[in-house]
Amino acid sequence: MSGTWNPTALPKRPGLYMNFVDAATAQIQGGTQGTVAIPLLAYAGTAEPKKVYKVESEQQANEWFGTEHIRSIQLALQGGAKEVLVYTMPEAAVEADYTDMRAVLDTHLFHVFAFDGQFDATHQTAVQAWVASNREEGKHFIAVLGGDAATDADPTSGNDRSTVLDDDYIVNVVNGVVWNGQAYDSSEIAPYVAGRIAGTPINQSVTYTGVPAEDVLPRLTNAQTRAALEAGSLVLTDDGEKVKIEQGIATSGRKIRSVRARQSIATAVTKTAADAYIGKIDNHADGQAALIAAVKAYLETLEAANVLILPSVGLDPQFPSVGDAVYLAISYTEVDSMERIFLTVNL
Repeated sequence: MSGTWNPTALPKRPGLYMNFVDAATAQIQGGTQGTVAIPLLAYAGTAEPKKVYKVESEQQANEWFGTEHIRSIQLALQGGAKEVLVYTMPEAAVEADYTDMRAVLDTHLFHVFAFDGQFDATHQTAVQAWVASNREEGKHFIAVLGGDAATDADPTSGNDRSTVLDDDYIVNVVNGVVWNGQAYDSSEIAPYVAGRIAGTPINQSVTYTGVPAEDVLPRLTNAQTRAALEAGSLVLTDDGEKVKIEQGIATSGRKIRSVRARQSIATAVTKTAADAYIGKIDNHADGQAALIAAVKAYLETLEAANVLILPSVGLDPQFPSVGDAVYLAISYTEVDSMERIFLTVNL
């Protein structure tokens, strides 16, 4: 069935639009599709090296990896991730093992990547190239990286790292926290930030979201915070009442909310078209109209959830949609969160 529909009161009968609308609904719900990938460095449970484990609870993590090795997994789950995709690194892993890890994760679906509390500039550069190559091939995810206690102590070091790792898909944390009396550097707290990003609906921002810690290490001055944000660094702030993420930005300076919306749209349109339309619908005027209507239904569902406004879908006039090829032109305007409020008080 196809026909009229309302994105805020979806019809129950299956139709050409439903697969896309279901994809949009899943993305809007956020944590229901938020997976963090972590290469685990050490483990003592039943896990074997160079394998992938899907962890949905701390109990599972305890059984597979041992309680003393699951801090990063715990942090990702506490941050809000639905599950953690754990790749078990071999003992005394070398660069080739990290290459193998990335190749294996290429075959799995996840939304955010973080190391197991590890800081290594060489590995971070490799992740930057990995993110870019996956983006070119149509796989989209964010990598959350950080530094160690020494680089955290000098805010300019963290900002320099943001400049080196400049990318829409990379988030660089530049200071750590005190949590339950224990110090965590920025690389160690990165899995929590990854979980927070993965678990946040795409129509919401992580800006000013709380972190259940007692303090930040180090506390940045107002001038240092401004400099960090201008550099594309993710800063943790203690506002006197709680620890929070100052602003959800990638190293490129683009908002994480905007990046995740783009990633979700690119992923959902491609995957849902492949599942429901490729090889199943004739490439003529009626078939093209059905595909356009389905994609438009998806975007309008996101519009109703304040992810975007003014969606437009049509055949791309630059390329003829003939034979087995269909070219669509999609446009929309992103909706940002209200993050800066300016008051003028007239007396």
